[in-house]
Amino acid sequence: MSHGHSHGGGGCRCAAEREEPPEQRGLAYGLYLRIDLERLQCLNESREGSGRGVFKPWEERTDRSKFVESDADEELLFNIPFTGNVKLKGIIIMGEDDDSHPSEMRLYKNIPQMSFDDTDREPDQTFSLNRDLTGELEYATKISRFSNVYHLSIHISKNFGADTTKVFYIGLRGEWTELRRHEVTICNYEASANPADHRVHQ
Repeated sequence: MSHGHSHGGGGCRCAAEREEPPEQRGLAYGLYLRIDLERLQCLNESREGSGRGVFKPWEERTDRSKFVESDADEELLFNIPFTGNVKLKGIIIMGEDDDSHPSEMRLYKNIPQMSFDDTDREPDQTFSLNRDLTGELEYATKISRFSNVYHLSIHISKNFGADTTKVFYIGLRGEWTELRRHEVTICNYEASANPADHRVHQ
């Protein structure tokens, strides 16, 4: 009898951990605040600048006025620079309830200015995607591989068969730490001249 009770208690705890209250879920997906949006690129977007709009607060993920659609074919490539170092733990990709929903996502870390030519290389992780219309489905990353990320590239390589791909929301969950600026300190030392090196001989 006691075993059944303690087992049930364990089950409750698990369920509680999985079902985070919405406000905590929103906080967990706050990494969009750590993206350098000015430098974010989305390649093959049909409307310039629309790729930036899918990185938004978790609470606004169902706002369908902001989305990105691919242009020439079904592929999209997001180059996402962060304002520090990120330990990436999970990703949500939300699309349309049709064949334009992404079906495969490939992640590459720390390759700034990545182009479609670079997608021939081995990704750090690949995901087969399910249709997600509510922004609830999280894909967990291999944290050991994504523990020190200053730039993330997301390659949407295919969809479920449509000519173009549509994405409404990309959520990033993880931890952010500030970049340590060693190079700045070194510059400062070099910039201030050492008087001993510049003695004037009378």
